[in-house]
Formats: sequence, C-alpha cells, structure tokens
Amino acid sequence: MAWARRLGLLLALLLPVVGASTPGTVVRLNKAALSYVSEIGKAPLQRALQVTVPHFLDWSGEALQPIRIRILNVHVPRLHLKFIAGFGVRLLAAANFTFKVFRAPEPLELTLPVELLADTRVTQSSIRTPVVSISACSLFSGHANEFDGSNSTSHALLVLVQKHIKAVLSNKLCLSISNLVQGVNVHLGTLIGLNPVGPESQIRYSMVSVPTVTSDYISLEVNAVLFLLGKPIILPTDATPFVLPRHVGTEGSMATVGLSQQLFDSALLLLQKAGALNLDITGQLRSDDNLLNTSALGRLIPEVARQFPEPMPVVLKVRLGATPVAMLHTNNATLRLQPFVEVLATASNSAFQSLFSLDVVVNLRLQLSVSKVKLQGTTSVLGDVQLTVASSNVGFIDTDEVRTLMGTVFEKPLLDHLNALLAMGIALPGVVNLHYVAPEIFVYEGYVVISSGLFYQS
Repeated sequence: MAWARRLGLLLALLLPVVGASTPGTVVRLNKAALSYVSEIGKAPLQRALQVTVPHFLDWSGEALQPIRIRILNVHVPRLHLKFIAGFGVRLLAAANFTFKVFRAPEPLELTLPVELLADTRVTQSSIRTPVVSISACSLFSGHANEFDGSNSTSHALLVLVQKHIKAVLSNKLCLSISNLVQGVNVHLGTLIGLNPVGPESQIRYSMVSVPTVTSDYISLEVNAVLFLLGKPIILPTDATPFVLPRHVGTEGSMATVGLSQQLFDSALLLLQKAGALNLDITGQLRSDDNLLNTSALGRLIPEVARQFPEPMPVVLKVRLGATPVAMLHTNNATLRLQPFVEVLATASNSAFQSLFSLDVVVNLRLQLSVSKVKLQGTTSVLGDVQLTVASSNVGFIDTDEVRTLMGTVFEKPLLDHLNALLAMGIALPGVVNLHYVAPEIFVYEGYVVISSGLFYQS
C-alpha cells in the first residue's frame, strides 16, 4: 500500500542508512532527527492503525446476533521516539480510537484511548543491508467512553463489546506495526544498489558493521565502492579506518555525516581513470582576442614565428597522467592537479605539429556545498601556476613569458571544465525523497563533516 511505503520511508529516517563514501564514512542521526520523524510520522501512523474489527457475537438474546463494529477514526496526538543505548529506538504513541457499533435499535459510538510501546532493533543482514525488527510491542487500553444519548444499550453488553474491541486491538496493532517494519526492510534492501555518478560510473554502498546506538544518536559505518565501466576503483594503499570524533559539526543538527579523506581520493582517482579531467583547449582563429594561434606564440617564441609566418590555430592538449590530490586541513580544502600540456599547431597540410610540452602544477582552493542529496564542489586557482618545459621543438622557451599566456588561455577553460565535473556531485547518505536542509560544512584535518537538517518530500 502507498501509505505503508510512506510510513516505511519515515521509519527509515531512524536508521543509519547511507549513500556515498569510500571507504570510511560515518553517519549519525541525532535526537533532532527523531523529533522530526515523530512530528511527520503521526499521520502515516494513524492510517496504519486503521485495522479491521471483526463482528462481535451477541449471545444475550434468544438468538445469536452478530454486531458489526467499524473504526471511524484514529487520532495520534502524541508520538515520541527515543534512543535506547546499545539497543535501538523506542516508540511511544498515544492513539484515540473512535468506533461505531452497529447494534439495534440504533448505532452507538465509542472512543477508546490506547498507549502503544514498541522497541525496534537494527541489525545487519547477510548482504550488508540494515534490517529492522520489533523486539517487543505492547499496548495499554484506557476506559471507553460511550456516545449514546438513548441509553438503550445494556451495561453488560457494552462491557462485552469493549472487551472484544480491546482483544482485537491487542492482537492486531502490534502485528500491523510488525508488517510495516517488514515493508521497511524491503525498502532498505534497495539502498545497496548502484547509484550513478557519471555516464559510465556508479557507487555502491554496504554496511561495515551493526550500528552503534547511544542515548544521543545512532551511528553507522559504511563502505562505498566506486565503479568505472563495471570495475571497482581500488586505492593504491590500504585505507585507514575512519573514526568520527564525538563532538563535531553543529550541535542540535538532525544529521552529522563524516566523509573521510578516502572518499575524495577515490572520487578523484575515478575521474582520472575515466579521462574526465582531460580536455582540449582551442580558440577562434578569427577572434580579435584569441591568443591561441601561432602569431601570439611567435611574439614570445621566435622559432614559432619563423615556422609559421601565417597565423595558424593552436591547441592545448591537457592530460592528467597523475591522480589529483585532495588535501583536507582545518578550515581549508585544496586540490593539486599535475597535468601534462602539449601545445600543438595546425600545419599547412592540416596535420597537427607538436611545438612543445609542459609539466604543470596547479593548486586550487576547493569550496564544498550540498544540493539536496549531493556533495558538490567549485574550485579557484590558488597562487601561481607552476610550469616546467618537458620538451621543445621550437628551441628555447622562456617559462616566465609563457606563464603569462597560459594564465590567460589555460586557467579559465581548466576551471570551467573542472567545476562542471564537480557540479555533477556525488550522492550523500540518504533515502528516497529525503533531502538535506540548511547544511553546514566543516573541514577538519583529514575529513569533512556535514551537519544538516532533513526534509522528507512525500
């Protein structure tokens, strides 16, 4: 049922189910997350408690008389969730039931207050998905109030009807909640599926261990593997287990997500192996401000002017042979790119002729942001671009002269290309239709923390 799936998603907010990390990511759902689920979970819970009450068999008369009973309304004025250290989550709910008893000569309405208590445990399945189970469930029924102006129903019959209703609720309500939890498990099983990162890359998530539950939060360590063309991206060195300190991020946030250095290393290795960081930079030959031609180069390198008396197009082939390096320090995130840049010109026969090549080092400031469920980034050049001549077919090259030109024709296209890639983002921990709200990002030594609210879009 649709409402069961929606309640399943709400209950899934209680669980440390996560999206993307490599290989060490810690996700904590704090007390504020439970408060949010308690508020938005009331309406779905009300619908879940709309169970069917079988007929009551009245033996008080001369003949057996079945009396139909129907739930008119269930109102949940209070739903409270709390962490139980070393165990899971406790659900406490107050529900008011309104029943219609179709007895002769006219129907009767009854109201019955019910207190629900359920303890849930979260464990790990054999395929490394979260599994939720109800370990204990009980309910406490109050005294039923009768709305019957005629007073035509005998007290003895009312007592029997109330007893029948309470017995039915005792049998059905916990079973209904248990069935909902099974639906949650089906939903959670889909969280280990492949999520796209780019056209040919994906990320897959799995739990590393059972969750850790304290009185303040529930925490889960997960492993994420990035894939390129179906093959996993493996870091060249073993990853150090990531431990998220207890007091980080913003106090009072719903979710605290710790992203280890390895997540950034693996994502950059994926981009490098996919060739996504490579680009060719060209210019419009007939443009007045185009510097990517042999005439502009010839003013800096005499041999270029000699070989190309007429202006010809120039192409910069940028190739990332070395994996980019992300550096995370307190309040400071940077990237280092070391591209190999080959400068080519179009000869008279339309073939490309290599003029010279450069080993380049570019340091970039990395600004992280979150959009709904994705971690994104933008970069800007930090300091001067470092150039070293790797080879030359045009004689001596003054790197100081070339650096000025490269700063004009190389930096902006590189940044535009890189920022477009980083804007695609990588999925953060979450479930379907769950978004991060007002996230704050903190950079620490060797890891990043996201403190955020949550919003479930039904």
